[in-house]
Amino acid sequence: MIIYGKQLFLHVLEKHPKLINEIYLSKECDAKLFSRICKVGKKIIRVDNQKAQSLAHGGNHQGFLASVNEYEFADINELKKLNFVVVLYGISDVGNIGAIARTAYALGCEAIIVVAKNINMEGVLRSSSGAAYEIPIALVDDGLSLLNELKQRGFTLYATASNGKNVHEAKFKEKRALIMGSEGEGIPQKAVAKCDECIGIKLKEDWDSLNVSAAFAIICDRMINE
Repeated sequence: MIIYGKQLFLHVLEKHPKLINEIYLSKECDAKLFSRICKVGKKIIRVDNQKAQSLAHGGNHQGFLASVNEYEFADINELKKLNFVVVLYGISDVGNIGAIARTAYALGCEAIIVVAKNINMEGVLRSSSGAAYEIPIALVDDGLSLLNELKQRGFTLYATASNGKNVHEAKFKEKRALIMGSEGEGIPQKAVAKCDECIGIKLKEDWDSLNVSAAFAIICDRMINE
């Protein structure tokens, strides 16, 4: 897997150097930074911009790229032992998932479970600025079975809905899972039916919705700091 972009590159360099296989540089960097890169002990390959663009599939690499080990998803059974997880039900946009990972890690949500067949983790890692390496992320393809299993393990399930109870007035159980759906389709009704309560954000000016990552930040903060 190829990661690129200076911020993500430096995050992996500092926090997870053992994941790096090879380093690709297409721009000169200052001596201090180059010394840090050399200390990792990995092969450094100078490439021209055309090669760098090819490795980054046209993305904004900023001259810093690396080949790293494939992302390892968390064991769902381990996540069931936690007290606060978020379930992203049918959310496929890597920008939103990455933003949620960054916020979840910063605010104190313990793990993310993505209900999907697959996920572009290269994109998620970039949009999370590396936070996706710091918070456990599991991938599950059967969402309904997942919700059943979470309930069996003592989780109270809170589904987000525009007509749900105002999150600022809700009270939350200690062991809880926040279920969020995509902006377009929301959470499937069969999944909502398995949840214990629907919660939402009271909006003003007759606005009907927020970006899912913005909504998560508001709800997550409330659930942690009620």
